[in-house]
Amino acid sequence: MGVKEEELPRAPIAMESSKSVKTGSWRTFRPEIDKEKCSKCYTCWKYCPDTAIDIIDEYATVNYDFCKGCGICANECPKKCIKMVRQELE
Repeated sequence: MGVKEEELPRAPIAMESSKSVKTGSWRTFRPEIDKEKCSKCYTCWKYCPDTAIDIIDEYATVNYDFCKGCGICANECPKKCIKMVRQELE
Protein backbone atom coordinates (compact mmCIF):
# COMPACT_ATOMS: atom_id res chain seq x y z
CA MET A 1 0.00 0.00 0.00
CA GLY A 2 2.93 2.33 -0.22
CA VAL A 3 5.66 3.53 2.05
CA LYS A 4 4.96 4.35 5.67
CA GLU A 5 5.77 7.90 6.72
CA GLU A 6 8.35 6.72 9.25
CA GLU A 7 10.24 4.91 6.46
CA LEU A 8 10.73 8.10 4.44
CA PRO A 9 13.84 10.25 4.86
CA ARG A 10 13.48 13.33 7.04
CA ALA A 11 12.37 16.39 5.12
CA PRO A 12 13.60 19.91 5.88
CA ILE A 13 10.11 21.36 5.34
CA ALA A 14 6.54 21.08 6.56
CA MET A 15 4.90 17.66 6.26
CA GLU A 16 1.56 18.97 4.97
CA SER A 17 0.54 20.91 1.86
CA SER A 18 -1.75 23.86 2.19
CA LYS A 19 -5.19 22.37 1.71
CA SER A 20 -6.84 25.77 1.35
CA VAL A 21 -4.79 27.20 -1.56
CA LYS A 22 -4.22 25.08 -4.65
CA THR A 23 -1.27 26.81 -6.29
CA GLY A 24 -0.78 24.40 -9.20
CA SER A 25 -2.47 26.73 -11.68
CA TRP A 26 0.50 29.13 -11.40
CA ARG A 27 3.03 26.91 -13.12
CA THR A 28 4.50 27.24 -16.62
CA PHE A 29 6.38 23.92 -16.48
CA ARG A 30 5.33 20.67 -14.86
CA PRO A 31 7.53 17.81 -13.67
CA GLU A 32 6.99 14.42 -15.27
CA ILE A 33 8.56 11.39 -13.59
CA ASP A 34 9.83 8.42 -15.61
CA LYS A 35 9.01 5.61 -13.19
CA GLU A 36 11.15 3.13 -15.13
CA LYS A 37 14.27 5.20 -14.35
CA CYS A 38 13.21 6.07 -10.78
CA SER A 39 15.30 4.39 -8.06
CA LYS A 40 12.75 5.22 -5.32
CA CYS A 41 15.28 7.29 -3.39
CA TYR A 42 12.60 9.94 -2.63
CA THR A 43 15.06 12.81 -3.03
CA CYS A 44 12.39 14.69 -5.02
CA TRP A 45 9.92 14.23 -2.16
CA LYS A 46 12.48 15.47 0.34
CA TYR A 47 13.35 18.66 -1.55
CA CYS A 48 9.91 19.71 -2.84
CA PRO A 49 9.22 23.06 -1.12
CA ASP A 50 5.46 22.70 -1.57
CA THR A 51 5.17 19.07 -0.41
CA ALA A 52 3.53 18.43 -3.78
CA ILE A 53 5.11 15.00 -4.19
CA ASP A 54 3.35 12.04 -2.64
CA ILE A 55 4.66 8.48 -2.37
CA ILE A 56 2.08 6.13 -3.87
CA ASP A 57 2.80 2.42 -4.30
CA GLU A 58 6.45 3.21 -3.47
CA TYR A 59 6.79 5.71 -6.35
CA ALA A 60 7.01 9.48 -6.23
CA THR A 61 3.86 10.99 -7.70
CA VAL A 62 3.33 14.70 -8.32
CA ASN A 63 0.18 16.28 -6.93
CA TYR A 64 -0.38 18.88 -9.64
CA ASP A 65 -2.96 20.73 -7.51
CA PHE A 66 -0.06 22.02 -5.40
CA CYS A 67 2.98 21.85 -7.69
CA LYS A 68 4.15 25.29 -8.83
CA GLY A 69 6.61 23.87 -11.35
CA CYS A 70 9.75 25.24 -9.71
CA GLY A 71 11.87 22.33 -10.97
CA ILE A 72 13.73 21.68 -7.72
CA CYS A 73 12.66 18.03 -7.84
CA ALA A 74 14.12 17.62 -11.36
CA ASN A 75 17.31 19.42 -10.40
CA GLU A 76 17.88 17.31 -7.28
CA CYS A 77 16.97 13.92 -8.79
CA PRO A 78 20.19 11.84 -8.87
CA LYS A 79 18.86 9.60 -11.67
CA LYS A 80 17.58 12.57 -13.73
CA CYS A 81 14.28 10.78 -14.26
CA ILE A 82 12.22 13.97 -13.79
CA LYS A 83 11.81 16.21 -16.81
CA MET A 84 10.25 19.65 -16.74
CA VAL A 85 7.69 19.90 -19.55
CA ARG A 86 5.93 23.09 -20.66
CA GLN A 87 2.41 23.16 -19.21
CA GLU A 88 -0.29 23.18 -21.86
CA LEU A 89 -3.07 25.72 -21.44
CA GLU A 90 -6.34 24.15 -20.39
